[in-house]
Amino acid sequence: MPPNTTASTGDKPGKSGRKKGRKARLVVLVLVLAIIGGIAYGSYWSVSTVRASFPQTKGTLTLKGLSGPVDVKRDGYGIPQIYASSAEDLFMAQGFVQAQDRFYEMDVRRHMTSGRLSEMFGKSQVKNDEFLRTLGWDRVAKQEYDTKLSDSTKKYLQAYAGGVNAYLEGREAKDISLEYAALGFVNDYKPGQWTPVDSISWLKAMAWDLRGNMQDEIDRALMTSRLGPKQIKDLYPEYPYSRNKPIITQGQYNELTQAFEASGAATGATGTGTSTDASGTSTGTTGTGGGAAGTGTPAGTGAATGTQGAADTSALQSQLMGLHDVLDGLPTAVGVNGNGIGSNSWVVSGKYTITGKPLLANDPHLSASLPSVWYQMGLHCRTVSKACPYDVSGYTFAGMPGVIIGHNQNIAWGMTNSGVDVTDLYLEKLSGDGYVRDNKTVPFQSRQETIKVAGGTSKTIVVRTTSNGPLLSDRSGELVTVGKKAQVNTAAPDRGEGYGIALKWTALEPGTTMDAVFAIDKAKNFDDFRSAAELFDVPSQNLIYADTEGHIGYTLPGRIPTRAQGDGSVPAPGWDSKYDWTGYIKPEELPYEYNPERGYIVTANQAVVDPKSYPYTLTADWGYGTRSRRITDLIQQKIDGGGKISTDDMRQMQLDNSSAIANLLVPKLLNIDIGDKGVREAQKLLEGWDRTQDADSAAAAYFNAVWRNILKLSFGNKLPKELRVKGQCLWVEPAGNTGPADENRKVRECGQREADQAQPDGGDRWFEVFRTLMDNPDSDWWKTPASGTRPAADNRDELFERAMIDARWELTAKLGKDIDTWSWGRLHRLFLKNQTLGTDGPGILQYVLNRGPWKLSGGEAAVNAAGWNAAGGYGVVWVPSMRMVVNLADLDKSKWINLTGASGHAYSAHYTDQTDKWTKGELLPWAFSANAVDRNTSDTLVLKP
Repeated sequence: MPPNTTASTGDKPGKSGRKKGRKARLVVLVLVLAIIGGIAYGSYWSVSTVRASFPQTKGTLTLKGLSGPVDVKRDGYGIPQIYASSAEDLFMAQGFVQAQDRFYEMDVRRHMTSGRLSEMFGKSQVKNDEFLRTLGWDRVAKQEYDTKLSDSTKKYLQAYAGGVNAYLEGREAKDISLEYAALGFVNDYKPGQWTPVDSISWLKAMAWDLRGNMQDEIDRALMTSRLGPKQIKDLYPEYPYSRNKPIITQGQYNELTQAFEASGAATGATGTGTSTDASGTSTGTTGTGGGAAGTGTPAGTGAATGTQGAADTSALQSQLMGLHDVLDGLPTAVGVNGNGIGSNSWVVSGKYTITGKPLLANDPHLSASLPSVWYQMGLHCRTVSKACPYDVSGYTFAGMPGVIIGHNQNIAWGMTNSGVDVTDLYLEKLSGDGYVRDNKTVPFQSRQETIKVAGGTSKTIVVRTTSNGPLLSDRSGELVTVGKKAQVNTAAPDRGEGYGIALKWTALEPGTTMDAVFAIDKAKNFDDFRSAAELFDVPSQNLIYADTEGHIGYTLPGRIPTRAQGDGSVPAPGWDSKYDWTGYIKPEELPYEYNPERGYIVTANQAVVDPKSYPYTLTADWGYGTRSRRITDLIQQKIDGGGKISTDDMRQMQLDNSSAIANLLVPKLLNIDIGDKGVREAQKLLEGWDRTQDADSAAAAYFNAVWRNILKLSFGNKLPKELRVKGQCLWVEPAGNTGPADENRKVRECGQREADQAQPDGGDRWFEVFRTLMDNPDSDWWKTPASGTRPAADNRDELFERAMIDARWELTAKLGKDIDTWSWGRLHRLFLKNQTLGTDGPGILQYVLNRGPWKLSGGEAAVNAAGWNAAGGYGVVWVPSMRMVVNLADLDKSKWINLTGASGHAYSAHYTDQTDKWTKGELLPWAFSANAVDRNTSDTLVLKP
């Protein structure tokens, strides 16, 4: 992996500086290729090949289809601001400009959403395509376009597609991007025309990675092979409503909820993860005398199979793990396949700001990608009118018209994932060419899909769908063969050849989210904003709001299901219609808040409402509120101190590295009497540590290593193999053993999950697990056997001592014996990788396309959420993918930054030119008014009809 060679060029680099930077990068590429002399790439990838894909950013171009001239003004970071006299011209130019910078990324995305990756990358992607075709995102997107979207939205989508296609016209693939030149060595792929459906489909990918609790649903079911209901409940504690407040705390939800509160009614919400309904994922009677501590089951608790028997559990574990493997193998869209997705956003009323008007901050946490998933731009009608109503700037996705997050001339808004449960897995009783519903056999809805494979033979698959959704279990041969038994109660139908698994998901129904994007972009006030949000059906997001009049607000949009039975926390019996969805919460019944008395609103994936005061169950799996509480505390500290909050205060809050779990654990760790001199030396790092996770902190490195080892010893080694890291092997009691521990009966089991998806991941759910167990120092969870020279532990403090020893010698191996050289950033590094050829391409391609590493501050569940998975290691898994602070008193004084840069072209000056500043926590000026944009413009391109 090459070092980061793209240095920051300052807030506004001069033209000569940009030319020198570009020339230097071209020279580097030529030198690299020259070094590998005999390889064909050297002669093919000349300087002219590299330059061919760079966009024209000056002068004049003719764009067929425009009704008038359009100005594209780029600043020193290549960020475009587009000015047009009609909405159609505006979005046509947006399509052209995004294609200039990011078409390869756009092309890969549409092939992913339509299940056609094999057309670009060959047989390695066939399995992914099979699964994506089964979901049928592009089919749903076409239904949306044909039946749901407004005429104006269709016109804008058509105009956008026209701009993309105008860029493609007359260009060979190798002239569009380096990646196409590389693909040219192995196949003859040529990009096709862009369509409106290609744009809409990307919303499905966004919804997929923000889909809610589906992985928790799988994990809880997988845990039953080794853990009983009580142990699973230990690992999924109740949300701490009294400590980590929900988003809405002052009862201003809506008339429905106020009436509900007044009635004193109970929610009827069910528990989290220990349901014993007919899905059978909780097995009833707990066995006696379980496996030895640290070998798969907490001592004395017994395995979870109870009277159902080990064979049933094994089949279900295999079936669900097969589903996880399929999910885990999918390309990352905008997150880490649904796990660890978070975000921060908050808004402060002008009552508490130095400007006297609101300040709004947002930083969505997504997996790191190169280029960044976000694309910054401004879209401006020269004269704002009913015919051309847009004057908006912010972040969008390459491939989609409009702006997703940002501000217009009147309002600003941000988004975080709400986490509401919009997916359910259903076990299906298969019978011949159909499935069982209420004791009757119903035929599948079936269709054939043909997958074209670059350099290979096409493959045809059959997609079967039940009333609950597509049959995901058809997409794995393992799922079909091992699903011959499933763990269910006595009321379930005969197993026959086994149960299938179907997915019910709101995004598989046609919706209107694309309408919502355009409506939000032109909203003028909170009423407009809420009306627009009603159209934002998937994914369900927390939307925060502020306007130039001084108002702040929040609304929860989305198509959120109601259930007659079950709470969506475990797979449900598809053969029983009592477990069907009964409808959706009406938009007017969804929670919202406007100008709350406290003067601020914080959303950071915590609970939206307290279930005691809201009539519907939104989910059983909220984030646990660690970040939201810290942000709230930072705001309240400023208010209580009599100070006023500035734009820079908001930025500093985004960079807060405080570790909540360190605040809980460090006092306990410092009380441990350590005999080993080397370990005691490391322990002393924690004395006086401020418990912040700066990149240069040795104490943060040691603490996080201790935390990782505590998790491994207390929980990780006791989880089933399906949740542990692939290749990590343990000797354990066989699943289903209900007798006393017996060393002679142990079997060797190796983990099966990728490192960035394994458990325990160390997120704030695990913080809450520890908080609830800390006062029980003799819990079975603290027991772990000896390993080599490491001592056994029989209680909490002994396990902590063992973890401190293990962490000391782990860091000695990784960072060296001298603790003065240790730092968190040496462990906690960010690598930016091109998500296709930069991941799986030849080494020289990875060298050309990838960047990094960067040493990062921050950590898991910190506000500065540079996330890492404690089960798999310390490397950065997800990041604040962008940061913004909007100043509603003077929009030109707003600030923003992107993870990478505007360009998707390797060796463009704007490939990663924002990353160094992003790493340091700096923000760029965000020009909005015409005068401010002109002052910051470096290049102007005029598009003419």
